Amino acid sequence: MLVERVEVAWFTSGVRTSDVFELLRDGRPRTRAQLAEETGMARSTIAARVDVLLRMGLVAPVGGARSTGGRPPALIAMNPAARVVAGVDVGATHAVAALTDLAGTVLGERRAELDVAEGPEAVLGWVTSVVGELLEDARRPVGELAAVGLGLPGPVEHSTGRPINPPIMPGWDRYDVPAHLQRTYPVPVLVDNDVNIMALGERGAYLPSVDDLIFVKVATGIGAGIISGSRLQRGAQGTAGDLGHVRVSSGEGVMCRCGNEGCLEAIAAGPALAAALAAGGVAVDSTAGVVELVRAGNAAAVQEVRRAGRDIGEVLATMVNLMNPSAVVIGGRLAEAGEHLLAGIREVVYQRSLPLATEHLRIVASKAGAQAGVLGAATMAAEHVLSPEAIEAASLGVA
Repeated sequence: MLVERVEVAWFTSGVRTSDVFELLRDGRPRTRAQLAEETGMARSTIAARVDVLLRMGLVAPVGGARSTGGRPPALIAMNPAARVVAGVDVGATHAVAALTDLAGTVLGERRAELDVAEGPEAVLGWVTSVVGELLEDARRPVGELAAVGLGLPGPVEHSTGRPINPPIMPGWDRYDVPAHLQRTYPVPVLVDNDVNIMALGERGAYLPSVDDLIFVKVATGIGAGIISGSRLQRGAQGTAGDLGHVRVSSGEGVMCRCGNEGCLEAIAAGPALAAALAAGGVAVDSTAGVVELVRAGNAAAVQEVRRAGRDIGEVLATMVNLMNPSAVVIGGRLAEAGEHLLAGIREVVYQRSLPLATEHLRIVASKAGAQAGVLGAATMAAEHVLSPEAIEAASLGVA
């Protein structure tokens, strides 16, 4: 019996503030007694951890539970309004920024036509300015900004936030993006490539129960964000999901901007389709133009987009066999062409992937659309703020 008591005391003494907070993140109000019952922890331990979270502002009283005699016990729940985060999605020729609370509720948004090739000083200058405007509009002081999440259209070393040899971003190679933004906002700055944050945004907004997901962006380039076991998979150097530079059978003899031959991007991305149509006498010079032609029913454009879908499906069939996702989501500018792209992808994936892997597989268009990136950037920032490590670090100052 003595041994059992020692083990219980050791367990409860090791309870962290973040452990209690994780229970409250689902938004369901609980009393201190209910938290103690759910965890098997001592009520005094729970009370101490809850008091720390109350002083941090991350949880708040939300009324009283039904009384069994005496004063009703207080209910405690997560307080998503305690802090705000900024999410920014920078594309090749546009940028979107949003301010959200810790639950992802959008408090304000800004969009701008912005060429990433203008360089980091110009682009990050816009980011700095617009985050300030969003805070002012929401009447939130700078001190309530907890983190900034930023997506960029190129390879990013996530651990440092530095772009690495980005092909369409002159002047950005190894630029210290977090340090630039932290001159104005001394908070954590999380940076990732655009398709990774799109995967986070799509899952958070529309597929929260899907633990295994591949998000494919088809636009100027082609890339994938991979979520496996509910976690974003970046790989050893952050290049996981770069399916645009996988060699495909129909690309033989076609040179890619990466210097290799036969890459998927070189034959199936938006610029490649526009070039193929233009060579056939169709007046078009952009991905947006291709989409407009498809929507107008242009037969040549429809055929090109379906052909691109089949080429993308060739690579995705292999990914489906390897990853066994529950859903494949197609986003990016070319996805706006609708079912024609999806039809080509589905045709090949269902034909070439294993039956068991495709039995319950959904291949669908993005519902988040143009908002996927900015929602994902905000999600990345909020997840960092609410991570056990960040909660523990913050709790030391108020315990």
